Amino acid sequence: MKLPTMAQLLSLLVTFTVVSVAIDAASEPVRDIRGKPVRAGLDYYILPVVRGRGGGLTMASAGNKTCPMSVVQDKFEVSPGFPLTFSPSDKSRIVGISTDQNVKFSAATICVQSTVWKLESFDETTKQWFVTTGGVEGNPGRETISNWFKIEKLGNDYKLVFCPTVCNFCKVICRDIGVFVQDGKRRLALSDVPLKVMFKRA
Repeated sequence: MKLPTMAQLLSLLVTFTVVSVAIDAASEPVRDIRGKPVRAGLDYYILPVVRGRGGGLTMASAGNKTCPMSVVQDKFEVSPGFPLTFSPSDKSRIVGISTDQNVKFSAATICVQSTVWKLESFDETTKQWFVTTGGVEGNPGRETISNWFKIEKLGNDYKLVFCPTVCNFCKVICRDIGVFVQDGKRRLALSDVPLKVMFKRA
C-alpha cells in the first residue's frame, strides 16, 4: 500500500482545519448575559449595552401611523421593554449567530397585526427604513423576505442586522440596525451605527 506523502498529509490537515472552523462559526450560539445559549421559543429581553440613552426594546405608535406598531427603545433606562422570542429559519432549538430569525414580541397590542418584526417600506419623509411589527412568522422565502433578521457579533457584544438569506435569488439590503430618533421616540431603523445589544432571560 502506498503511504501518503507529507504534502498530502498537510493538505488534508489544512482542509480539515478550514472545514472545522467553518462548522464551528456556523454553529456558534448567541449567548445571554449569563453566558447560556439563547434558545428558540423562550422569552428574552433585548437590552442596550451602552446605558444612559434608553432601556430595552418595546413597541409604540410612531410617525403618522398607529398600526403597525414600531419597534422602539424604551425611553426609561430601567425598563427592560417587552419580552421577545426568536424562531430560527432552520428550526434549530438554539439561536445561532448569522442565522435568519423571526423576532416576535410576547405581548398584545391594540393592532390586529402580529407582533413579528418586519422591515417596513422606505419612509420618504425621514429617508429611513424602519423596523415595525406586523410580520409573518415562518415560511422562509421571497414572500416573507422582510421578516427575517440576524444577530451578529460586535466585539464582545452583539448587534441586530437585516440581511436575509432565505431567498437565494432575491436582491436584499444588508445593513445594521440602529436607532433613529423621531419626535422623541427611539425607533429601530437601518443604520450605519449599530445598536449594541445583549440578551436577558425574561
